[in-house]
Amino acid sequence: MAGRRNDGVLAVWAEAQRQEQRREEARWRAQEAERRRQEREAREAQRAAARGEREALRAYQQSREAEVARRTAELDGRVEELRGLLAAGLGRPAFRPQALLAPRALPAFEPGRLGEPVPMPDQAQYQVPPPDAVQARNPAVWRQYEQYVAQARARFEQDWYAAQAAEADRQRRLAEYHGQYLEWVAQQRRQDEERAAGTQELLGRLRAGEAEAVQEYFSAVLYASAGWPEGFPHRLVAAWEASTRQLVVNWELPGADVVPAAARVRYVKTDDREAEVARPATERKALYREVMAQSALRVVAELFRADGDGLLASVVLNGFVHGIDPATGREAQRFLSTVTVDRAEFSGLALDRVAAVECFQGLGGTLSARPERLDEVRPDRLPETVGGSLAGQGGEEEPDLFEMDPIEFEELIAELFRLRGFRVMTTARSGDAGVDVVAEDLDPVTGGRIVIQAKRYRSTVSPTAVRDLDSTVRHHGAIKGILVTTAGFGPGSYDYIRNKPLTLVSGPELVELLAEQGLRGRLGDGKGANGTADGAHGTGTGGRPAPAGSGTAGPEGRPSSLRLSWQSRTAGGDAVELDVSAFLCAGGTVLSDEHFVFFNNPQDPDGAVHLHPTRSVPGEPLRAAELTVDPGRLPAAADAVVIAVSTEEEEPPALPLGYVHGLSVTAAYGPGAAGPERWAAATGGVPDTALLVGAFQRKGGSWEFTPDGTAVAGGLAGLAVRWGVAVE
Repeated sequence: MAGRRNDGVLAVWAEAQRQEQRREEARWRAQEAERRRQEREAREAQRAAARGEREALRAYQQSREAEVARRTAELDGRVEELRGLLAAGLGRPAFRPQALLAPRALPAFEPGRLGEPVPMPDQAQYQVPPPDAVQARNPAVWRQYEQYVAQARARFEQDWYAAQAAEADRQRRLAEYHGQYLEWVAQQRRQDEERAAGTQELLGRLRAGEAEAVQEYFSAVLYASAGWPEGFPHRLVAAWEASTRQLVVNWELPGADVVPAAARVRYVKTDDREAEVARPATERKALYREVMAQSALRVVAELFRADGDGLLASVVLNGFVHGIDPATGREAQRFLSTVTVDRAEFSGLALDRVAAVECFQGLGGTLSARPERLDEVRPDRLPETVGGSLAGQGGEEEPDLFEMDPIEFEELIAELFRLRGFRVMTTARSGDAGVDVVAEDLDPVTGGRIVIQAKRYRSTVSPTAVRDLDSTVRHHGAIKGILVTTAGFGPGSYDYIRNKPLTLVSGPELVELLAEQGLRGRLGDGKGANGTADGAHGTGTGGRPAPAGSGTAGPEGRPSSLRLSWQSRTAGGDAVELDVSAFLCAGGTVLSDEHFVFFNNPQDPDGAVHLHPTRSVPGEPLRAAELTVDPGRLPAAADAVVIAVSTEEEEPPALPLGYVHGLSVTAAYGPGAAGPERWAAATGGVPDTALLVGAFQRKGGSWEFTPDGTAVAGGLAGLAVRWGVAVE
């Protein structure tokens, strides 16, 4: 499949369409995996409850039977999807290049909490009820009443002026935010105009019959073709012969394993397991041949339907798969189908009523007699025999990141961040020392310059490289630095970046990020996202040693634990790492600065409160933390343990809590403590940078956790000031 890869306006569009399709498939797979995980957990719970209980056992077995029925239905659905391959393609609208001329639909302006006016204080709420007629005769009571009235009036005026100031500030920030949105819209429209101009130029070349334009157009049409079942590849090579107006295409087919090996699933009660019933080999072979024939007819139909100017007189389509060549023992292209279709003959077919295999063979096509064994057919004509250049789309599905050319690797990293919403440029040819990619976060709130280093390492990245990145960030006046590698990082690197505007992306994380954006990459042996880069480290909490005194307590003294978890939604896709903190208080004030528990002081002097950040994968952004509270060790003077979160960083800007979603608390209470087992915080649109999660409060001889949810300005420093911690 050697040939020139398209890089024109339609090729860029086609690649964007395929990436979006891959993202949709990835989201669907993730949802399915989560649903099945929940079902497994529910079955395990039912199984545990069913032991020794006949009725519960019957209900459990019925649930298992329902599960195998669902799995069988999924297999039947997959087969129906394969048998309806051609019909699904015919049901989709034909592609027309004019669709590229229409401007993209942009999201409407969403101000969030900034769109909500600050409520003004109601003067009626400040009224002081007058004394009754008898009390009013007492001058002292009347003077006290007038004093209360004056105080209430003062409080109202103070609150009113404060609300007016807050409203003015809201309107100012709203106007700024709206202006930035309008600037962003204008930029998107300029890009639309540039794309439209490029499309008009391409259409002119296409109507003139320029070979490269024809090849680019039709290869982009096929590559971006949507509505194919999951797992169908889109790689192709095409060449166009102007003298005969013939397009020659090599189109990749799915392997024989696209047909489910199981015909149904049954539940075996005797040993509580699911058993798959194999699909007959003859049925699998027949269905696979039908898939090959339908694929060919669908591809040819899409080409002719997209040919509004009548450029194509005929199409040669060769279907291939990648497999082992028995003559050499090496992987190679194996052609399993070939057909040459004349436009006039094809237009006379009623494709919605044909039998695919018979129709394909009636057109003179040839299918492999034993496609499951990769027995080849002889292609009618190959693109490389046409002469001139070739146009291709797809390329290698999983390029080896270790072996990739350094500049190509940097371009891949640049494309990754471009797809994540950044404005990106590479510096590989500019000699900008210490920076491989420069990204600009266009978010109106958190935007700024980001420097990115890309390192193709096979062993653990030295902490020196991380420190160099920190220096580079300061040198370039950037808001953030990102180090991307094909390897991993050690504990020292993760400790160094704590509370610094630095992010480390290890090899496995990089593969996952590429897949999320529809890009491809593997780490040497092809383990992909589930592989482990050489030298990757993990010590339980993301390469960090556990805090002192964090051992598990015995059953008699089991402390209470609160697990806080969250997600993020910055415009660039970066994760928001919340700082979790706790204040051991008496009468609303922290006992001492040492009784302020946070990332630099993970436990109080008495070991009553411990903070445990939770990082499941080294280099993964922090999305959870756990606090343990042992009431037996709390100082006698303490009457509350206040828990809060903040997005404050050592270097501004701090991220608003509105960029955090899914913030929730899951609690497990020890002896002498109580409260809700789960609580979710509402952070949408909150412009402040800190939040009171709640507090353990002493209630007689026990402790009770009460959720809060009050937003606090000023981040971690604002929290510290509020509870009386000395802030330098």
